[in-house]
Amino acid sequence: SWRILEFAVPVSLSDCLDSGSYHGPRWRMEPGDLFIPIDSIDEEATLTCDAKGIPPPQYRWSLNGTLINLGLDHRRRLSGGNLIIRSLDHYQDVGMYQCMAYNTVGAILSRRASLQFAYLDHFKVHTRSAVSVREGQGVVLLCGTPTSSGDLTYAWVFNEYPYFVQQDNRRFVSQETGNLYIAKVEPSDVGNYTCVVMNSITKGKVHSSPTSLILRTDGKI
Repeated sequence: SWRILEFAVPVSLSDCLDSGSYHGPRWRMEPGDLFIPIDSIDEEATLTCDAKGIPPPQYRWSLNGTLINLGLDHRRRLSGGNLIIRSLDHYQDVGMYQCMAYNTVGAILSRRASLQFAYLDHFKVHTRSAVSVREGQGVVLLCGTPTSSGDLTYAWVFNEYPYFVQQDNRRFVSQETGNLYIAKVEPSDVGNYTCVVMNSITKGKVHSSPTSLILRTDGKI
């Protein structure tokens, strides 16, 4: 006679499913870094997150490594996988966000995306000392960028607006520091220079106090 032996073999859910029909989440779109103008706190911010999968994925978000409990949060909500934040708060909302998409087959974590507020303070009001240089020498005029957050661009006004310094083989404006470099100073370079800083996100613009450039005539270096 034959005896039938039964074996209990553990299998995962994915082994039971047709791999051609069911699969874990795959990213369509991951969140990107956000810079929000500081004067736009009454508007909404949206961090995008979208994945495909069968069954359709569900989503969770974390802020600085801590899961956001959307059931108890009246300012944050999901729209699809996107996280929408209203009544923005500089202290509660700044940080690193991460999205998780999951279904019964698997789960994936997105890249981390930062949310920051962009701003540009005014220059400190004070008289800048004149800079003296001998003809033919080089000189650096310091911008002294005020406190800021966000992408900045720099320019210099020569004597009065709207006469901006034109960059050439002698004059260069650093877009890293805002400083103005002038090589082989000529008498025509003498005048007042004002640093102009612009925030590309807030569209704000601030001007420094003028710096006078004068030629030395005492013969000293």
